[in-house]
Amino acid sequence: MNAIIIDDEPAVRNTISVIIKNNFPEIKVVATAGSVTEGCDTLTRHRPDLLFLDVEMPDGTGFDLLRKISPVTFRVIFVTGHQEYALAAIKVSALDYILKPIDETELNTAIGKASEIINQADEQLKLSALTENLQGRKVLKRIILKTADSLQLVSVSDLIRAEADSNYTSFYLSGGKRVLVSKTIKEFESLLSGSAVIRVHQSHMVNLNHVDKFMKHDGGYLLLKDGSTIPVSPNLKQKVLQAISDHLYE
Repeated sequence: MNAIIIDDEPAVRNTISVIIKNNFPEIKVVATAGSVTEGCDTLTRHRPDLLFLDVEMPDGTGFDLLRKISPVTFRVIFVTGHQEYALAAIKVSALDYILKPIDETELNTAIGKASEIINQADEQLKLSALTENLQGRKVLKRIILKTADSLQLVSVSDLIRAEADSNYTSFYLSGGKRVLVSKTIKEFESLLSGSAVIRVHQSHMVNLNHVDKFMKHDGGYLLLKDGSTIPVSPNLKQKVLQAISDHLYE
């Protein structure tokens, strides 16, 4: 595999290069760049299999760069020092990333995943989700759900609820569709933090846009617009009621 590193910090470029050289002899760093403009030229000349891409650079963002060279025919690993909305957008779009300062173990894991044969259609789907999420004005619009045999691009507004199923999560979508994903509900709670989809029970998450009412009897439960009923954990009751109240006045 040929790799390119685009980051405005020379020390970061050097660290990634050294780790690759020491741990992945099958990967050759063919070029590096320190800006969006330089990066575009470098990618046009080399067309790598793998790109390490900084999110924030002096003349723009890594996302700006990807828009300029679309379609993307290589695997992308984002490099960022910011725990911010952009990182949330990367996560829900199922794209790989590493945080600064560079941790060798995390980088090795990301490279190991990226070394798998690239499915160009899947990468374009992920990048499409990322583009929409970045345009969402701090509101996540799309999420990638990875099933046993496919990737599905789903509107967050179409997520009605999610239910834990051991180490899997079942998503119930508008139109009666159900999608089973091999991630725990706790992982999705983190991914969807800040959206209208919230945890209401150890085994359940719901989209506040699909809640009809909160019922006080039987310990408290939510009645959803599709007719389903979802229990609310006693220790989460006040938090859920506050979330519903806040959501009404947004």
